[in-house]
Amino acid sequence: MNAPQAPTIDRTPEQKRAAVRRHLLRQLLLELVIPLGGYYALRAAGVNPWLALIAPALLIVGLLAYHGIRERRVDAFALFTLSMIVVGTVMTLVTGDPRTLMVRDSWIFGVLGLWVLATLATQRPFIRTTARAIVTAKIGEEGYREWDARWDSDSRFRGQLRLLTAVWGAAFVLDALVRVVLAYTLPLDAIPLVSTLQWLVVLALVITFHNIYVTRHGLKV
Repeated sequence: MNAPQAPTIDRTPEQKRAAVRRHLLRQLLLELVIPLGGYYALRAAGVNPWLALIAPALLIVGLLAYHGIRERRVDAFALFTLSMIVVGTVMTLVTGDPRTLMVRDSWIFGVLGLWVLATLATQRPFIRTTARAIVTAKIGEEGYREWDARWDSDSRFRGQLRLLTAVWGAAFVLDALVRVVLAYTLPLDAIPLVSTLQWLVVLALVITFHNIYVTRHGLKV
């Protein structure tokens, strides 16, 4: 995700691109490779669907905890993901139904979408909060602080962040509704793959809009 403009900091374009690549690689690992690859690898090894879903989730929990300890700060988005994994796991333990765990992603994205939309009424809309990681990766902590200070003095900047927040929130809610339908209509082993593919389509559309918007409005760092 690109982030709104910040003052120039002493980092070359190559360093900025490398920092963003590292950030995106981490997200790809946590959101696609581990949950999807782990599920099908375990299923191919004869593991039952319930355990094949739980094991990758536990690994993600460990990685998120390690990252938080190493960075010495709590990532709000990571904390939210952890809580949803715990909720989904508890629901499955109670019901004993693997499909309930499949719907966990719907809970995650649905609640996330509603939370994102709710942040529109606050001084810290979703994009303002989540942009920190990428802005910091590109131009450092000082650059981020200067970028964030624009919120207090630039009404146009505030409106742009709120518009992007609304688009992302609506996309998360829509994705959640689609995931619920898929979880209760598809064969069990097809759900992780199809759900992931449809999410990638939604994500690609939103990122495309986001990139076009920030480019046209001069918001890239």
